[in-house]
Amino acid sequence: MQEDKDREDFIESGKLAAKVREESKSLIMVEESLLDIAETVEQMILQEGAKCAFPLNISVNEQAAHFTPETGCLLMLGENDVVKVDLGVSINDALTDTAYTVDLSGKHGKLVEASATALENAIKLMKPGTRIAEVSATIEETVKSFGFLPISNLTGHMIKKGLLHAGVEVPNVRTAMPYVLREGDIFAIEPFASSGSGLVQDTDQVEIFSLINPKPLRLPQARKIQEQIMRDYRLLPFAQRWLDSGNSRLMVNTALKEMMAQRVVISYPVLKDSGDGLVSQAEHTILVGEEPLVLTK
Repeated sequence: MQEDKDREDFIESGKLAAKVREESKSLIMVEESLLDIAETVEQMILQEGAKCAFPLNISVNEQAAHFTPETGCLLMLGENDVVKVDLGVSINDALTDTAYTVDLSGKHGKLVEASATALENAIKLMKPGTRIAEVSATIEETVKSFGFLPISNLTGHMIKKGLLHAGVEVPNVRTAMPYVLREGDIFAIEPFASSGSGLVQDTDQVEIFSLINPKPLRLPQARKIQEQIMRDYRLLPFAQRWLDSGNSRLMVNTALKEMMAQRVVISYPVLKDSGDGLVSQAEHTILVGEEPLVLTK
């Protein structure tokens, strides 16, 4: 049955994500290149015959999400950095998503523990009949119990075959959402804890995009890049540096500019805490059941 095959694919995807998650932790050290980390982790996934569900996110300190190093990035991790690593795996369109935080300073253990404990408490509730409102309230209460704020405008999300964000969200703060969990649902739960405002805002930096509406384009270079995206990434998010490899960055910039103007692609700006507070993140992908199955653990 297709349902059984899909379940097997998600379990396989989660196992690989868990393996890469654990192996990647050895890379998170002071004076390590962010670009080297990203390319190494992405290669870990590709070498297993899987695809990256999205570019590796390495968001540091006040950054909460969507930072991936650009081509030629020279940034190195520093001794005071709070580092969020968010990775995703795709096997036969079964997508799994997991994240963890490393405090290189050793000074922000409570912040890291806040998001990790909120995730643990939420996982216990991922059973048929549980309201998302209950999961969200538990996340908020847990993060606040550590003296921090949950980020209210970032959410967990339902996952379906080929869809990383499948329409149902899991807020990190109390909500009136009526959705009730069902047997076999798959959700990525991702609490964020902030020492700042508990709100994220866009920055000017954008390195991640995804295709939403392919169409005929005027510029030859834009047509070429659109064909590459459709062939290699389809609707999954991709990094500009992936396109830069094999193309000139000027060509890629020109193509993306036209595709943005034509709404062929959308962008994912780097998100930061609006109060410049430090942010931690913890995430697993869970299969809803009477015994919730953490696919990425």
